[in-house]
Amino acid sequence: MKITEQALEKAYVIVLSGQLDSDTSRKLEDVLCPRMEASQDVVVDMCDVAYVSSAGLRIFLKAAKIARAASHRLVLAGLAPQVKEVFDISGFTNIFRIAPDVPAALRTLG
Repeated sequence: MKITEQALEKAYVIVLSGQLDSDTSRKLEDVLCPRMEASQDVVVDMCDVAYVSSAGLRIFLKAAKIARAASHRLVLAGLAPQVKEVFDISGFTNIFRIAPDVPAALRTLG
């Protein structure tokens, strides 16, 4: 899992690349959760993520709880069909704002 970060005018963008599983989820947790506490709006670009396990889903759920408690917003962008299917099956598409790409995610934030 490769993680890069970029501060934009409207939001903080975290770009993920690779697989998000039990071996890599801790790395995401160490970046995403503190960022959710510190930044009002965060977009996670997942266009280069081919796989998300339950360990990865747990990190997103934790980040969503942090965002909600801090009145911050989290938008996921660019989910590949196989990743979106995991989010659909787990019910996570009802929890998260999901956009087709980063520009669309930024537009949802206003």
